[in-house]
Amino acid sequence: MTASASPGVRYLLEAGRLVDRLLVDEWPRIRAGAELMAETLTRGGVIHAFGTGHSHMLAEELFYRAGGLVRVEPILFEGLMLHAGARLSTALERLPGLGEAILDEHPMAEGDVLVVASNSGGNVVGSDLAQRAHDRGVRVIAIESVAHATSKGRRHKDVPLLDAIADVVVDNGGCIGDAAVAIDGVATRVGPTSTVTGAAILNAMVSEAVGILAERGTPPEVYTSANLDGGDAANVRFGRPENHA
Repeated sequence: MTASASPGVRYLLEAGRLVDRLLVDEWPRIRAGAELMAETLTRGGVIHAFGTGHSHMLAEELFYRAGGLVRVEPILFEGLMLHAGARLSTALERLPGLGEAILDEHPMAEGDVLVVASNSGGNVVGSDLAQRAHDRGVRVIAIESVAHATSKGRRHKDVPLLDAIADVVVDNGGCIGDAAVAIDGVATRVGPTSTVTGAAILNAMVSEAVGILAERGTPPEVYTSANLDGGDAANVRFGRPENHA
């Protein structure tokens, strides 16, 4: 990153670098996640997605998306989303036992896939949900910052890390604390990168999974943009998104 560049330019350069590294450093794990997805879809299973705080946007990124998979069930518990109250969301994501309660309300079948996005890799509810789902035979894909997850300054040092639970772990490459750009005269860095890289990881994984199944002659159901002519007609055959499973 060029130190003399403006903060916005430095952010874009860093975000681009982190996306570029996925193709080299993380491609084997992205491919492994895609293979898990393809296997699940072949069996008629469902891909579930979960994140708290800003990471819930990655669960939504997979759901009812133009060019996205139909058989996706996001876990969107409103209390864990920031619009319901930022402090409440933060408190709830640290609450022991909430992962079990969420799993009871959002059943998963053996052989399904659960994607958990957690930049810290050690969020209480994320790790709890991942562990309980894994114990039921669900394959878990984690997206995290390995640098943050393994740092001495991370919160919840007593919580199992996702990389000890998940079948596949993809490192988003982000720095400790997520914000990537330092500005003279500003005490705290700005420009978080986990959403940019997380979305890139997920869409690469889905694209690869669709390609795998297409090569086998069994392409999965994929949504067409509702903002294209004929999009609604193309999608109506899948029924209501929340009832497709």
